Amino acid sequence: MHEATQQVISALSEGFSDVDFSPSPLMDRADGAVGAEQIYVRVPADRLLEVMRFLRNSEACAFEQLCDLTCVDYLNFPKATDRYGVVYSLLSLSRNHRIWVKCFVNDPSPEVPSVTGVWAGAEWMEREVWDMFGVRFSDHPDLRRILTWEAFEAHPLRKDYPLRGRGEREDYEVLTRESR
Repeated sequence: MHEATQQVISALSEGFSDVDFSPSPLMDRADGAVGAEQIYVRVPADRLLEVMRFLRNSEACAFEQLCDLTCVDYLNFPKATDRYGVVYSLLSLSRNHRIWVKCFVNDPSPEVPSVTGVWAGAEWMEREVWDMFGVRFSDHPDLRRILTWEAFEAHPLRKDYPLRGRGEREDYEVLTRESR
């Protein structure tokens, strides 16, 4: 683990001694080596906002930028204990380090607090995760669908969503080259 990342983990452990962050490599490399330069920490949903504020405001961390916010559906993943992992990619420009934060939630009503109050740029990314995965962001200023329509009842990036859809495409005329 890089020294800068170790400092972030130490600052988190000191600031939140009651939270088990379980720092781990973001992914294992194909050659079997561990990717120690890319570390993620686990944060429980009920502590997410205070940890994210700490990561942004702490001198040791200084994560000024939320680079990405996405979700992973762990349905049928080996050894997975939770259904959804909301993943936050954070960058510190001033300290030149990165960290990923994973917040795990489950059905029937997966929900995490919105981080739009910490990073305003999270607004559209949270809307996309809501639309595609069905993870709700509490206290989001405008949680509407962004890629599908409001009456659409499913969430297409869930692993249990059928590959051919649920009939929503059947109302459209099939266009061919000959139908011009």
